[in-house]
Amino acid sequence: MNGLNRFLKVRSPLTSERGFARFLYCILILPFFVQAQSANRPNVVLILADDLGYTDISPYGSEIKTPSIAQLAREGLSFTNYHTAANCAPARAMLLTGVDSHRNGVPNIPESIPPEQLAYDHYQGVLSDNVVTIASLLQDNGYHTYMTGKWHLGHTPNLLPSARGFDRTIAMADTGADNWEQRTYLPIYDQVNWYADGSPHTLPDDFYSSKYFIDKTIEFVASNEGSDQPFFAYIPFQAVHIPVQAPREYSDKYSGVYDEGWSVLREKRRQAAIAAGVIPAEARAGVTPGTAEWDSLTAEQKRYDTRRMEVYAGMVDAMDENIGRLMSYLKSIDEYDNTIFIFTSDNGAASTPLMDSDGNSPLKGWFDTVGYNTDYETLGEKGSWVAIGPGNASVAGSPLLYYKFHANEGGLRVPLVMSGPGIARRGELTDEFTFVTDLAPTILSLTGIDDHQGSHNGQVVEPIVGSNFAEYLGVSAEKIHLDSEPVGYELGGSSVLFKGDYKIVINRFEQNESEWHLYNIKSDPGETKDLMNELPDLFAEMLLDYEVWEEANDVLPMPEGYNRGRTIFRGGFN
Repeated sequence: MNGLNRFLKVRSPLTSERGFARFLYCILILPFFVQAQSANRPNVVLILADDLGYTDISPYGSEIKTPSIAQLAREGLSFTNYHTAANCAPARAMLLTGVDSHRNGVPNIPESIPPEQLAYDHYQGVLSDNVVTIASLLQDNGYHTYMTGKWHLGHTPNLLPSARGFDRTIAMADTGADNWEQRTYLPIYDQVNWYADGSPHTLPDDFYSSKYFIDKTIEFVASNEGSDQPFFAYIPFQAVHIPVQAPREYSDKYSGVYDEGWSVLREKRRQAAIAAGVIPAEARAGVTPGTAEWDSLTAEQKRYDTRRMEVYAGMVDAMDENIGRLMSYLKSIDEYDNTIFIFTSDNGAASTPLMDSDGNSPLKGWFDTVGYNTDYETLGEKGSWVAIGPGNASVAGSPLLYYKFHANEGGLRVPLVMSGPGIARRGELTDEFTFVTDLAPTILSLTGIDDHQGSHNGQVVEPIVGSNFAEYLGVSAEKIHLDSEPVGYELGGSSVLFKGDYKIVINRFEQNESEWHLYNIKSDPGETKDLMNELPDLFAEMLLDYEVWEEANDVLPMPEGYNRGRTIFRGGFN
C-alpha cells in the first residue's frame, strides 16, 4: 500500500491530474489492495492503564488478581525494564507518535505548565499539528481505528482523537473524571469534557468507566465485523487514577489482604517480583523518604488506609475482568489469534496530598458543594472520592523508589506485556531497556506499515525517534538500544538520561535536588546505591550526553519558584 501511496505523489503540472489519480486509486484500486492485505494484517489492541504501579499486576508480583493480563503474559513477552513519562499527557503523546514530548507539543500536562513556558509553541501541552499518530498511519493503510477512554491531548475539534486518526471514539479530554457518573473530580474544571466521535457526549445512567470503555470497544469492533479490514483499538482506562473507585464486590475481594501494613506488603511484593523473575534476586527495595511507618498510625487510620488499598485493588481487578471480556469477544468472532495485545501504564503509581489517613482533604469545601464524601463505609462507591496516599503508593511501586511525577524508577518504570502475531517469545520476561517512544515504530512494523520518515500527506512532520524492536519480539537477540545510545527525558524540571544499564537522574522541583545521581537500574532497580563517585568518567560522559539531548530538543528551564500544585490550582480552592 505504501508503494501505491507513493504513486499518488508523482509529479504533475496540474493539481487536477493528481486529484483524478487519487479518485481512481480510491475507487478502483484501494478496495482490492486492502482486501488482499488485510487477510495477513493483525489487529492491534493497545491498552493503557492510568497510574498503575510497577508490581500492581499478578505477573509482576502483585496479590491483585489479574488473570486476563496474566494470560497475555503467558502467551507473550513481558518487559521488566520499560520506561515511560512520569505523568500522563507526555506519556500518551509519545506513545501515539514515537516523538519526544518536547517536540510533539506535550512536554507536560497543560495544567502544570507555568505561564512563562506557555509563551512557546512547543510547550502548549496539547498534541502538535506537526506530528502524526499511529492511528492516522494505520487508518491511511486500511485499518478501522477506535479509541475509548481518557485522551488528555486537547479538546478543541482539531485536537480530539476523531481528528487525529480515529474512526470511532469515546473520549474524556481532561486529566481525569469520576468513574460512576458524568462529573469532574477536581475544582479546576467547570465540567467534565466527554466526546463521542468529536461531539459532546452524555454518559449512560449505568456508567462505570472500565466496563463502559470495553462495551464501546466491542460495539465498535462489532459494527465492522463483516469487514475484511483489520482494526486498531486504543483503550486508555481511567483505572487507577484518582478518584479511585470500584464496585463494592471487587473491593470486598481484598478484605484483610492489606492489614499487615506498608512495610510488610512492600517486602512481599519484592519477594514475589524476584520469584517471578521481574527483578534480580539481589535487588533491594527503595523506600521513598518521608514514607510514614505503619505502626505510627492509629488503629482507625490503619483501618482507613487498608480500605483505601482494597478499593484500589478492586479497581485493578475490575479493569482486568473487563479486559477479559474483550478477549472473550474476540475469541467468539475468531479474531483473538490474529490480534496483537499491548498492555502498559502511562506512568507509575500516584501519591497525592489531597487525602490523608483520616479521610481529610483540602478539597473538603468543594466536596461538600458538589456532593463527594470520603466516608469509610462507602469508599470507592458512587459519590465517594478516594486517593490511596503515599504509603499505599509505596506498595504499588515496590521495590521502586518514589512514584508519579518523580523521575525515579517508581515514576517511570511500569509493566509492558505484549502478545499475539509477531511476538514469538511466549511466557518469557526480558530486562532489555525500552522507552515509550519505541512502541509506535514497533506497532507500525508489526502491522507492515512503513515509518513516515518525517513526511505525511505532503507535509513535513516530526520524525519518529523511537527504536523499532519488532525483530526482538521474534527470534533476534540484538539489543533494542545499544549500550552507547543515550536516551534523554525531562518533565517539570526533573531530568534523566539512560545509557546501557545506567541512568543519571535529578529531581529539581519534586524533591528540590541540586545534585545528579547515577544508578545501575538493571541490577539496582530500587536505586539504592549511587555510583556517581565510583564511576566518575561514565557520570561525566552521561552529563554531557544529557546537555546535548537537552539542547537538541529545546528543553526550557523551569521558572524560579515553580510549584506544580500551585500551578494546577492557579485559582485556588475552598
